[in-house]
Amino acid sequence: MSRFNDFNNPQVAALPAHLKQFIVDQHYEHYTPIDHAIWRYVMRQNYSYLKDVAYYPYIPGLEAAGLTIEKIPDLQEMNNALAKIGWGAVTVDGFIPPAAFMEYQAYRVLVIAADIRQLKHIEYTPAPDIIHESAGHAPIIADKDYHEYLSYFGSIGAKAMFSAQDFELYEAIRALSILKEMPYADPAELKAAEDLLIHRQENMGEPSEMALLSRLHWWTVEYGLIGTLEDPKIYGAGLLSSIGESASCMKQKVKKIPYTIDALNYSYDITTTQPQLFVTPTFQNLIDVLEEFADTMSFRRGGIYGLQKAIESKNTCTIVYSSGLQVSGTVAEFKQHQGKPTFIKTAGPTALAYSDKQLKDHGKGYHKDGFSSPVGKFKGWETALEDISKDELTQAGVETGKMAHLQFESGIQLTGKVKSIISNDGKIQLITFTDCTVKDAIGNLLFDPSWGVYDMAVGELITSVFCGAADKESFEEIGPRSTTATFHPVHDPATLQLHKLYQQVRNVRQTHKGYEFLGNVWEQLHKNHQDDWLCAMEILEIMDHEDIQPELAAEIRSFLQRKADTEPELSKLIKDGFYLISHPVEQKLVVL
Repeated sequence: MSRFNDFNNPQVAALPAHLKQFIVDQHYEHYTPIDHAIWRYVMRQNYSYLKDVAYYPYIPGLEAAGLTIEKIPDLQEMNNALAKIGWGAVTVDGFIPPAAFMEYQAYRVLVIAADIRQLKHIEYTPAPDIIHESAGHAPIIADKDYHEYLSYFGSIGAKAMFSAQDFELYEAIRALSILKEMPYADPAELKAAEDLLIHRQENMGEPSEMALLSRLHWWTVEYGLIGTLEDPKIYGAGLLSSIGESASCMKQKVKKIPYTIDALNYSYDITTTQPQLFVTPTFQNLIDVLEEFADTMSFRRGGIYGLQKAIESKNTCTIVYSSGLQVSGTVAEFKQHQGKPTFIKTAGPTALAYSDKQLKDHGKGYHKDGFSSPVGKFKGWETALEDISKDELTQAGVETGKMAHLQFESGIQLTGKVKSIISNDGKIQLITFTDCTVKDAIGNLLFDPSWGVYDMAVGELITSVFCGAADKESFEEIGPRSTTATFHPVHDPATLQLHKLYQQVRNVRQTHKGYEFLGNVWEQLHKNHQDDWLCAMEILEIMDHEDIQPELAAEIRSFLQRKADTEPELSKLIKDGFYLISHPVEQKLVVL
């Protein structure tokens, strides 16, 4: 992106740099007349069906999100509306990494894929698209209980441990979704991508925190039902944006299960319809389940458990001492004694921070080769070091400019000259030594004076461990980002001609002029674009509503009926189109 457009939306403006990297321009001018027709068909069908099965009033929800049935939403219009409820929206290029997606939610910004599905995938696409993201997620954002859950989920997810396998799976999902949206994808390449996805799904090992959270996200935010098992309503965006699955999911063959923490045990497949769905009685229950899981996560448990998860992750993680000091880097090893960590070590660039702000002169440039420090209380001390006053520290022989000898309960011993002491909010957090030697309980050398200055983190306990850097901006944390580009079609002359036909029909419907040209449009359509059905449906809609050219209307209806009879994949779409013509959506409801 050449420049950052915040749409004059406070939530978008507040996004940090490491999230802005995923934002792309919407390029509204790239949407074709067919794209707008796809949007209109899906939205009319959604309203026609979802008004009875969606949890929230669909049209008011659309209005609150700045959406209309008639045209693909413009990001500025969406942001103008969403700002009133404390949210924003940006466009991205397809799937983005789960950790980034979660963090956007924490900032109360909807991530919307800029592209729109093809006509052949009008019922459902495994790729994220503007229909799924805006027509699915955005309308329910106006519900306060729901958007509180969504942002809270994001804040929990942003701290989740993820693994290298998680990113590999994300890459496989992204690659397959892109291929499935290509009009002429090589069948062999598609099969290879499907096989790779299956292989990675089956070889994930023990699921990471992010993988488990993704399941909770899937069964709530994407595919959730609310109410009772006997009479559930849809609130999940994946269902709301799929005109096929929103209907099929209500059938008895799709098992309905009460939503509890047990949903963690159900994996999911983005390429197929779901065999079961979970029903929550209230949105508060979603928060209760999330809290139950969050209590098991490293960022709340800390200690040996969190450090081990950090090592397994092999990503940048943050270790939080009980003093509030945050150490961000790749955790290489740790020592323990009597069930508590006694020494931690990072490898490679490491930064120290407090309250998510990097300490002065303690960035990853300074600690470029890693960081190590003991953890725990001093032997014979009743009070933890971080909690004693500077006077007490002086009485214990720890004073700037003087040699100090410290022995930890774990047996680790440190001798060195105190250079400086850093405290924040009444807690001692870091003591820097020169001429320092650190040894473990059996005399193994942990730090030698020849290695330079020694910065000792202060803290009795490791209270939290989470993925990512504490101060992401100072750490310049970009994180893993896919190099697989989404597909953007180059239209041939025949398709460009079809675009013109769609546009002519759209102009007639919007201006209520030029009805006499519809016959010519139909003639060209029937002659040169036999595979198309949606443009013919739109012509029939106008003729029926305006009660004009009945003989031509009958001809078009017969054409569409034959298609429905001979092409099973179009049968439901065409029958639904006929229904929409005879049961029109009241356009006055969607005027903003």
